Amino acid sequence: MKNPHIGTNFDDFLDEEDLRVDAKATAIKRVIAYQIELEMKQANLSKTAMAEKMHTSRTALDRLLDPTNASVTLQTLERAALALGKTLRIELA
Repeated sequence: MKNPHIGTNFDDFLDEEDLRVDAKATAIKRVIAYQIELEMKQANLSKTAMAEKMHTSRTALDRLLDPTNASVTLQTLERAALALGKTLRIELA
């Protein structure tokens, strides 16, 4: 039996299985959550203090920091960036 995936790359496999968009969104969200957590640690901000600075609930912040939850709005990202004294930059590459 010949394996149809031998010789292809992982991106091709994800495309064939219609999983690439979800996989990419999850990967991006993991990076964003990690970056926000690092910035919070550097600023010595607790989750409660960060939520207050963002004018949101602790539960909403937990969703933002959850690396498996890819549902995040630009508005939430912008509020997090501002609370950390950063600017949000999104680009198409």
